[in-house]
Amino acid sequence: MTVHHPAESLAIDYPTLGDFGHDPIWLIVVKAVAVFAFLVANPLVAILLERKIMARMQSRLGPNRVGPKGILQSVADGVKLALKEGIIPSGVDKVIYLLAPIIAVVPAVMAFAVIPFGPMVSVFGHQTPLQLTDLPVGVLYVLAVTSVGVYGIVLAGWSSGSTYPLLGGLRSTAQVISYEIAMGLTFAAVFLDAGTMSTSGIVAAQEHHWYILLLLPSFVIYAISMVGETNRAPFDLPEAEGELVGGFHTEYSSLKFAMFMLAEYINMVTVSALATTLFLGGWQAPWPLSAFDWANSGWWPIVWFTLKVWAFLFVFIWLRTSLPRLRYDQFMNLGWKVLIPISLGWVMVVAIIRASIGGDNADLIRALVSAGAGLVVTGLIAYAIWRLMRIPDLPDDTAEPGSPTPDRDPMAGGFPVPPMPGRLIRPENPPVPSDTSEDPTASRETTDA
Repeated sequence: MTVHHPAESLAIDYPTLGDFGHDPIWLIVVKAVAVFAFLVANPLVAILLERKIMARMQSRLGPNRVGPKGILQSVADGVKLALKEGIIPSGVDKVIYLLAPIIAVVPAVMAFAVIPFGPMVSVFGHQTPLQLTDLPVGVLYVLAVTSVGVYGIVLAGWSSGSTYPLLGGLRSTAQVISYEIAMGLTFAAVFLDAGTMSTSGIVAAQEHHWYILLLLPSFVIYAISMVGETNRAPFDLPEAEGELVGGFHTEYSSLKFAMFMLAEYINMVTVSALATTLFLGGWQAPWPLSAFDWANSGWWPIVWFTLKVWAFLFVFIWLRTSLPRLRYDQFMNLGWKVLIPISLGWVMVVAIIRASIGGDNADLIRALVSAGAGLVVTGLIAYAIWRLMRIPDLPDDTAEPGSPTPDRDPMAGGFPVPPMPGRLIRPENPPVPSDTSEDPTASRETTDA
């Protein structure tokens, strides 16, 4: 058997690139079916738990009628969508209209091919890694495949022949381009520290320290970017029901609409699994369980991997329940003016630390310096986001109750804002009182009238 990465004290059998490509066909098929089943089962559970958790947070009951405690609600939703009539509006580009949902789903499933679920295990006498395959540039493969999924959204909006879906598709294009740049820069910091781009190698490099500790700014920026990549609240601007009716999938119904929803939830699982792989040690057991040999061997790592993925899915639900949707200009400013510049600067900091520290105990010193620098940069990220999102200072409330607040320009900042109760609006061209009136109160009475 191949000699694997270190961890001799715990005897963890880390896969290497040489362990892939030797499985028999039947084992490859079994692993592919298992990955697909994992991707289909997670959205079914996530849809139910999302509605349950949101109801709990909002003091509601949530689904409780279909099955015991409402546990069959996701199945009922799927059956309902399957039995609905599939309406194709007139004026659509039919070929692209039907192809768009497929383009949205397939890349989301393909991205999971390089995600590691566990170490080397024995399956009917065959030693195989708990991973479908791996590449020397495995993480870049995930980034490339998931970026193809945006074509499904763009083409769905364009082929519908309607204004609002087109706007949703254009928003998604700008959104994905903006946040994939920041996401790619977070990958660069991980590559520099791990010395590899393969997903199995990155997991092995986190044997002693997870990268959430050493590369905290990369984790924070990736966590923000993955919410933008998946079009989830508060970054669900391509859908934006309040202003775009439903966005890019307004003209879709039945199974075609269900495929878009499936793609969204599979993408959530994919970005959560990638975050687990890059920053939370992948399938490795958390401390203190990592001190036991059994925790990182056999089939147990699948449990730790799934729990970490679901921790991210819970945060997705939490954000949707808690935060309002951002304005589009706020969202784009966050990506281009905060995340991308800080990501680029952080990559340079990591490269300098890796190149300048050597000698005895170099790994420990680099880890400590990276952790300290990471805390400083994370504080900078928090401050920049606060400055970007903060609400302007309001006038002090020293006036008597019922008296109007000072005048305000409703067009300040470039966005028309309706007045709050009791607040006066200063018009751009105030009326000029007439000089012909002898009564000084006449102009005021005329204005009031």
